[in-house]
Amino acid sequence: MKKIFLLFATVVLSAGMVFAQDINQATENYNNGAMELQMGNNEAAIGYFQTALEMAEALGEEGAEVAANCRNIIPAVYLSTAKEQIKAKNYDAAVEQLNKALEAAEKYEALDVTEDANTLMPQVYVSKGNDFLTAKSFPEAEAAYNKAIELDAANGMAYFRLGQALASQNKTAEAEAAYVKAAENGQEKNAYKQLSNMFVKLAQASNKAKKYQEVLDYAAKSNQYLENANAYRFAAGAAQQLGKNADCIANYEKYLELSPNAKDAGGVKFTIAALYQQAGDKAKAKEYYQAVSTDPQYGAAAQEQLKTL
Repeated sequence: MKKIFLLFATVVLSAGMVFAQDINQATENYNNGAMELQMGNNEAAIGYFQTALEMAEALGEEGAEVAANCRNIIPAVYLSTAKEQIKAKNYDAAVEQLNKALEAAEKYEALDVTEDANTLMPQVYVSKGNDFLTAKSFPEAEAAYNKAIELDAANGMAYFRLGQALASQNKTAEAEAAYVKAAENGQEKNAYKQLSNMFVKLAQASNKAKKYQEVLDYAAKSNQYLENANAYRFAAGAAQQLGKNADCIANYEKYLELSPNAKDAGGVKFTIAALYQQAGDKAKAKEYYQAVSTDPQYGAAAQEQLKTL
């Protein structure tokens, strides 16, 4: 009976020694991970932490503290690695690390990491799109911005940049829709300015092609979003070409209102005076001829016309 007891005691002692050895190994792996992390070797650190976690979980309650520490740190290391990749503009690698961070955060219930990673992910795609936009790789930029919007439907900057990428591909209707969404999501001032300028450029192109009704349509769209002196100038010229003198006068007057010191102000005033004279409005014609009577280029002609009024 005494021999049996001694044998049992030996087995218990041996199990205790194995247990102590296992917790020490788990702790050693955790500490090795911490050292690698301090040296900036994040991938190696995660390997150690995962090994420590597996060993600690196998120990049950006795390994609970080490296991909890591992569960806390693994998602955070993935997130930290992602941030480093973002800083280095390695956006595909950043996305990979963010996905790993989200997966680990969900598994280990690291809610703060989940929140940070979900915030960063659309920003990564916007940054990626910006690089493509700068490189004039417009389809690739478009794809990146669309991915950002898929992840964050209220990302005003993603919509704004998408509008630029689409406009650069002459996708006018789609660009307009993107800019409008940008305006609805905090980018109103920038978006309306871009919309106005986009339609002015289209008006200019149509004017060069002598498509004067298109000029009027594009100019109206430009001013719909933000009054633009050049839009009024192109509209005035197109209206004159179409024989719409009243519209020509109205647009030129708005042009001068927005751009009173324009280089062509003298010529514009002379044209307005002539159109008023043609329409039989001598008072308005006289007003504009007088306004330009001292102009170096149009003054002499204006003074001659004043003599006839």
